[in-house]
Amino acid sequence: MKILMYNPPFLKKYSRFSRSPAVTKSGTIYYPNWHAYATGVLEQNGHEVLLLDACAEDMTTKQCLTIIKAFAPQMSVVYTSTPSIYNDVEIAAELKEQLPNHFVVLTGPHVTALPKETLEINHNIDAIAHGEYDFTLVELAKFLEEKKEKEALGTVAGISFRFQNKVITTVPRAACEDLDSIPFVSKVYKKHLNVNNYFYGHCRFPVVSIFTSRGCSARCNYCVYPEQMFGRRHRQRSPENIVAEFEYIVKEMPEVKEILIDDDTFSFIPKHTDRVCDLLIEKKIKIPWTVECRATLRYETMVKMKKAGCRLIVVGFESADDQILKNIKKGITLEKMEKFVKDAKRAKIMLHSCFMAGNQGETKETLKKSLAFAKKIDADTCQFFPLMVYPGTPAYTWAKENNYLSTTDFKEWLTTEGLHNCVINTPELSATELVEFCDNARKQYYLNPRYITKKALQMVTSPKEITKTAKAAKTFFKYLLR
Repeated sequence: MKILMYNPPFLKKYSRFSRSPAVTKSGTIYYPNWHAYATGVLEQNGHEVLLLDACAEDMTTKQCLTIIKAFAPQMSVVYTSTPSIYNDVEIAAELKEQLPNHFVVLTGPHVTALPKETLEINHNIDAIAHGEYDFTLVELAKFLEEKKEKEALGTVAGISFRFQNKVITTVPRAACEDLDSIPFVSKVYKKHLNVNNYFYGHCRFPVVSIFTSRGCSARCNYCVYPEQMFGRRHRQRSPENIVAEFEYIVKEMPEVKEILIDDDTFSFIPKHTDRVCDLLIEKKIKIPWTVECRATLRYETMVKMKKAGCRLIVVGFESADDQILKNIKKGITLEKMEKFVKDAKRAKIMLHSCFMAGNQGETKETLKKSLAFAKKIDADTCQFFPLMVYPGTPAYTWAKENNYLSTTDFKEWLTTEGLHNCVINTPELSATELVEFCDNARKQYYLNPRYITKKALQMVTSPKEITKTAKAAKTFFKYLLR
């Protein structure tokens, strides 16, 4: 069967596959990773797949339709996001109008959380594939090939569809347990995409983004992936499988300068992390890698990660106030965060630190504490964002039930430029104040003479950092100096 995997047009360099979709100030644009993984699974099952990333290619709907009509898919799978949902549904519905005899499916956290509401936007949409959708698409393709009656869609696990003016949601699909059975996403990138279209502000360019696990055992109340995509149970690829993909990238994609392990959390099980590092060291695989970890990582593991090529850790601190950390179920404390930073510096691993403004209990004083802590850390890069609440997360429920949402129009989740907006107004802080804090915090952090001097010296002593720093700065400073 011919299947279209579609990241549709919206805004130039719009990162729909980010956990918090937007146009970023650093110029970051994510790979269409979940569509790419599903593409690999579909091809493994004998289907002919076109993976089309309109946002990365900066293509118009008209240009895309020309390509899609020539391909003539029998099923189209459109990835969606909260801020772009009305645009995404409209484009998917137009696909159905242009190619009326094919099946149109929507995927992504937003439609998983709000299937009925989404299907009511436009009746041309055939179905929604919930959460982890790789094998749901395989089953849908088989269903279509067998030309069963639409009523029989009820036997396909993990979908919602309309039948006789009712929205029917089938039983949830069980999560994939054997992640090693899924083809390397890097092979899909090599076949279907141009790696130079993708950029992550904290990684060397060009970079390849992979996932070595799915699901997250943490309970952070704002994170949409565990809630609506992959669940709260952490599942990992084997160390041998992970290292084999490293080997593939080094051999088959020599232009790649770094690997980003973009898991929600890479290092939940220290023995697993240690084994990955041991194999990388034993096989003498020489490529830098960046990874996302919690601030509970052991110093001994950091040392081994550094030896195995780990260049930078992305860590979500979110706040420097213990009560806020408790409110959002972060599972860490300021004391643990301080130890983590100290250990990372001892291990000589760089940090990209992440902070949020506007969580439950936030005040002007707690914001000051977070900014002071961020400055004290002096991470290689640092981000400050107002709380972005997405349907299906406890944070969204908290904001909605307390009447803190300034709007329920999902288009307002972005500014007119496509940047993150803020729709949270609490009794302590308005949306405007939260945005102003984040803007001011970035300026204080990045325009600090000490930071500028440090980065200048870094580029002299580590020339390989120049490309990614210059590429990010070109976009970032346009916003920073406003």
